[in-house]
Amino acid sequence: MRRADRLFQIIQIFRRSSRPITADAVALELEVSKRTVYRDIADLIGQHVPIRGEAGLGYVLDGHFDMPPLMLTADEIEAAVLGAQWVVGRGDPVLASAARDLIAKITSVVPERLRPFFAQPATGTRPGNIAADGIDIARTRSWIHTGRKIRISYRDERGETSERTIWPVVVGYFDAVRMLAAWCELRQDFRHFRTDRVATAEFRDERHGCRPGELRGRWNRYMAIKHGRAPRS
Repeated sequence: MRRADRLFQIIQIFRRSSRPITADAVALELEVSKRTVYRDIADLIGQHVPIRGEAGLGYVLDGHFDMPPLMLTADEIEAAVLGAQWVVGRGDPVLASAARDLIAKITSVVPERLRPFFAQPATGTRPGNIAADGIDIARTRSWIHTGRKIRISYRDERGETSERTIWPVVVGYFDAVRMLAAWCELRQDFRHFRTDRVATAEFRDERHGCRPGELRGRWNRYMAIKHGRAPRS
């Protein structure tokens, strides 16, 4: 790895963590000596990169630090292309279109030498065959962000229909179906609804009163308990 690339990667390691990162951890990830890491960090600080901390305790990057967002490595480009390909093949129509636009925008601004990684990527995904949604997924994502309720008519695997008022949490994208995780007022618990089994959906302006991040945290704890990854309180 070139030194310039290594300095950039050190900044990336610090950017993705809100907790102090030790020189040992950086050295392990970059496969260099700890002494090299200390020298690189000193050079970055000398270049006015706002890194705080000290040897033995760990380092953090000031949260206000910014740098050009499109200084991408070849591996980062492959990751972006692979993710966008997956979304084009399996995302809802709005996200699929956004993924195509994303690749076009990035391709137009990266250096010429990196454009082949977009035009001829070394990775790929097979096309998806997703069951048709019975609910507007783009609007559902908006309701998740704004913390509003949705009234749905839902058919279960036996074809029986029930009326539910739900607090949507997250849309899950799978190979053949999409799944909507939500708090169900009828069951007073979290439930997962296949979007192709939603017969009708009424998007209400009523807010459920739980911050989206808090509701997502409650669902994460529910899933951890359900799959035996956390103790019951």
